[in-house]
Amino acid sequence: MYLHDLESTKDKPRKRVGRGPGSGSGKNCGRGQNGAKSRSGYKRKRGFEGGQTPLNRRLPKFGFTSPNKVYAQLINLQNLEDAVSVETGSNLDKNKLKELGFIKKADKPVKLLGNGSLSKKLTIEVDMVSVSAAEAVTKAGGEVVTIGSGRL
Repeated sequence: MYLHDLESTKDKPRKRVGRGPGSGSGKNCGRGQNGAKSRSGYKRKRGFEGGQTPLNRRLPKFGFTSPNKVYAQLINLQNLEDAVSVETGSNLDKNKLKELGFIKKADKPVKLLGNGSLSKKLTIEVDMVSVSAAEAVTKAGGEVVTIGSGRL
């Protein structure tokens, strides 16, 4: 077959089905014998696998996400150590931490983590604190004040 052998589909008339056996698409109109596909109004459901149990039903369901879980904003000791804007002897509460750019929202809980080292004497007011972070802050001469229960 060559390009000059191809017929143009531009001028072909539309295929009329159900016009007798001589037309090539008579009787069943090219839809086969029986079944859902042969009937008008047929629309296959998304994920339908011909009566076989669909993949979304074959795979096991697992896990649970609690709608009430509260995610804490995390701050590491190394962040406070590296920041030039945090000076020795300063008091850090949620609003001050937000101003300095350590957290995004002052109304969400904040947790102090002990990753890194701290040499500055700081008073930090947070919702939660890890044991190693509390030890490191007190070792540097500072103080950690937990708001509320201290854990979620």
